[in-house]
Parts: sequence; structure tokens; C-alpha cells
Amino acid sequence: MSTSEKKLILVIGATGAQGMKVIEALLRPSESGAPSPWAVRALTRNVAGNRAQALAKRGVEVVQGSFLDFDAVLAAMKGVYGAFVNTDGFTVGEQREIYAAMRIFESAKQTGTLKHFIWSGGPYSLKLGGYDPKYKVDHNDAKGRVADFIRVQPSGTGEGEMAWTILTFGIYMDMLKFVLIGPQNTRPDGTRVFFNPLGADPVALIALDDLAWWVRYSFEHIDKAAGQDFTIASDEVSFPTFVKQFTAVTGKPAVHIQPTPEGWFDIVVDPDRPLAGMNRAGDGTTTVRQNFTAWWHWWHDSAKLWPVDMQWVRSVHPGTLSVEDWMRKIHWDGSLDLATLKSGEVGEGRFEFDMDKVRAL
Repeated sequence: MSTSEKKLILVIGATGAQGMKVIEALLRPSESGAPSPWAVRALTRNVAGNRAQALAKRGVEVVQGSFLDFDAVLAAMKGVYGAFVNTDGFTVGEQREIYAAMRIFESAKQTGTLKHFIWSGGPYSLKLGGYDPKYKVDHNDAKGRVADFIRVQPSGTGEGEMAWTILTFGIYMDMLKFVLIGPQNTRPDGTRVFFNPLGADPVALIALDDLAWWVRYSFEHIDKAAGQDFTIASDEVSFPTFVKQFTAVTGKPAVHIQPTPEGWFDIVVDPDRPLAGMNRAGDGTTTVRQNFTAWWHWWHDSAKLWPVDMQWVRSVHPGTLSVEDWMRKIHWDGSLDLATLKSGEVGEGRFEFDMDKVRAL
């Protein structure tokens, strides 16, 4: 199949953790061995960046632009069949993200030719938690508010009216390699220390490979995906259970220490700075401490507030990865990898840790 015969997908958020995996999945040959029916256009702020250049070498059309630049977004939508949209609230902040996402959806409708819009969502934790402010998580709630906006829009089936699909999911399983939920310390005897407030109730994790599968599935089965909000996960695990699974798979000892959500910040340096990169200290916006205290409360209680039908998920995607499958697939030994998230790779992470306190864990 020539490139001109393939259907073109615009990926917004192309060089982030989700985008890179989604593009990889879209370009992969079909299960039959036939060439992929999809081509990709990637919108990125930095076309000269390492990730953008890696995409270009794979035949991806890389175009310059921010998702806040609506003229650039509209231009990038020209001639595309579909769009996968993942906006970055950690850079722009909750309010800008909500407005931008709504305008991106409207731009997709404005083209008159874009057939399928897929929104990368998340649980609207404040709403699901009965508007209790302890569950006010900016980066969850922005995704959820946008999803509420999309749900009241008409969805076609790709013939005439544009179809939309929402994918709602939680923590990346891949973040087990990152400092937030991964092992913050390795003791002299080799014991990995997982220090977080998650308790005995299970938490829904999604492997980025599975998320990418759902994106391609949705594009390839528009008749089943149009107008749907798919709540998805790869596995549900409690952290006390996870550390046992980690040892069983890796052979390495591990412990889970459970502080309170508030107490977790004892190891964090300067948690009262603004959460979003574009915001400034003293501007009244949400801080790292405020957001992630609520985030820990939400995920601690999420099994009761946001159930995931794993039986249905596995019926649609039988290859869904359990956490043990994922560890074996990537040959994980408990090592951290800051490049799991783009922010970690380029030095724009949200967390700096007091290493003396970390080493004492």
C-alpha cells in the first residue's frame, strides 16, 4: 500500500509518552502481515527535538505547532482522516487545557472532512468523588470536563457527521519505572522501596502498549467506537500485592511503605510551586502539593469511586497485559527510567526529592 493510499491520522501530543506509543501502534503492520493502513502526521512544538526527529526517520510527517495555536492545529488537520488528541495540562495548566481542547474539537468539526476524533481522557475525579475537594486533581478534572463537553456533541459514524470516541484511563503502568510510584530507593541489600500512599484496595493501571492498542482498535472499528466513552485499564492491583508480584517476577526483594497523602511530601523539595509550567508562584493556581495530595487521595479511593469492568476490557482486547506480563515483556528489574515521561527526559519533571530522606527509606 502506497503512502498516498493510507488514511492519515493527526497525533496531538505526538512526542509524549502516549503519542510515541500510539504512533508506533498505528505504523505497525496489521495482524495479517499486511502493511499498516495508517499514516501519521505529528504536531509538536519542537520539530528539531530528539523524539520528533526519531518520528521523522520512521516516515512520520512532523509539523511545527502548539496545541494552543489554533491556526496551526487547523492547518495540521487538513486532509486527515482522524485525530488522536492528548493535551498537556502539566505544561499549560487546567484552564488553558480545557479551553484549548474544546477549540481543538471545534476545529475538527470545522474542517468538514475529519472523520474520527479520539480524545485521550481521564477520570473526572472531583465529580466522581461527589465534588469533595480532597479529590480535586487538576490534570484528571481537565480531561473529565472536556469529556463531558464532547459527550453532549452529536457523533456520526464517519459518514457525514464526524465520529468521536473518548478513552478514559488512569495511571500508566509504565510509571512504575518513574519516581512517583516506582521504587524511590534501593537499600544496600538490594531491597526496592516503594514509598507511596496507595493501600490495600486495587488501583487501575494501563500499559501504554494497551492504550495504543485501543487507539488503533477505535480507528479501525469506527462502527463500534463512534460515540463511545471506553473506560479501560490493563490490570487492577493493590500495592501490597504488587510488591509480591515484583519479587516473584524479578527475584528482587521489595517493600511498600505507606505514608499518608500529606506525609508523602516529606521527601519532596519545594512542593508549593505551581503545578503547571506556564504558571507562576503566587498566581493563585494549583500547586504541586495541592494537586498530588488530591491525586493520592483519589487513587487510594478510586476502586470504590471509579470501577473498571476488566471482564469487558479483556473480552475486547484478550491480549491485555497484566502487571506481571508487563514486567516480563520489558524485562524490568526495578530500575527507574526518567525518560518514561518526556518531562523527565528533558528535565521538566514536577518532582525533586530530598535524597538524604530518600536514602533513609
